[in-house]
Amino acid sequence: MNLSNLPKIVNRSKKRLGRGYGSGKGGHTSGRGQKGQKSRSKIPIWFEGGQLPLIRRTPFIKGKSRFKSIKPQPITISLSRLNNFKNGSVVNLKTAIETLKLHPKRTEKHGLKIIASGNLEKSLKVELPCSLGAKKAIEKQGGQVK
Repeated sequence: MNLSNLPKIVNRSKKRLGRGYGSGKGGHTSGRGQKGQKSRSKIPIWFEGGQLPLIRRTPFIKGKSRFKSIKPQPITISLSRLNNFKNGSVVNLKTAIETLKLHPKRTEKHGLKIIASGNLEKSLKVELPCSLGAKKAIEKQGGQVK
């Protein structure tokens, strides 16, 4: 076995910053630039320069809609997507997942809601929550809403 027959090493270990001349990243500033807070020590990625961080500012948001964005919202379906169903069929969570090809776990977790956008051309029996406009449009076509 000769040195010329040894396999080439593909993976090299990363150069460790700030560990002296023998680390392979030079000495002195060691790839950290010159002076300043980042060159001397590590600071967290969420550090905002000393101002009150976002994580601590959020509890001060007061009012009725404070947690509105945190609550899971139902997945909305337009009336025009209900045209994929056969005339007179029942629209519930199970049939909606199969016919409209929705993500089953996410749909069961958040639920579905039908909103009044688009046109409905079929009469259906709907067993899902609907907006008032969607309910009127379904009943106008001769369908039912439970």
